[in-house]
Amino acid sequence: MEVINIQGTDDTPNVILDKDNGKFEISGRSLPEDVNLFYQPIMDWIDGYSKDTNDQTIFHIKLEYFNTASSKIILDILLKFEEIVEDGNDVKIIWHYHEEEEDMLEAGEEYADIVEIPFEYEAYTD
Repeated sequence: MEVINIQGTDDTPNVILDKDNGKFEISGRSLPEDVNLFYQPIMDWIDGYSKDTNDQTIFHIKLEYFNTASSKIILDILLKFEEIVEDGNDVKIIWHYHEEEEDMLEAGEEYADIVEIPFEYEAYTD
């Protein structure tokens, strides 16, 4: 399966989706001008991955900031992983947040309340 490795900018996140190495991560800032255009390849990749998953999928979300449009896409991504869980696969979300950013922790908790996927929270410092 092709690896997605997108280098982040001031407005778009770093994205690594690497099935063979078990690395699944979105990090940085997400406020792309066209959120659907940016995230469509990621959504398509997850659709393909859902047909042949690893034994365990640990998805790291380490966003410093995301806008409203990105928040909807993040939920859509999580819902795709929820479908993978419903198919009997082992998925865990690790939600990283800066220890001083309570808003980001709360955002992760809100997503965890919506989807049926195990969440863990990891605080980090600079």
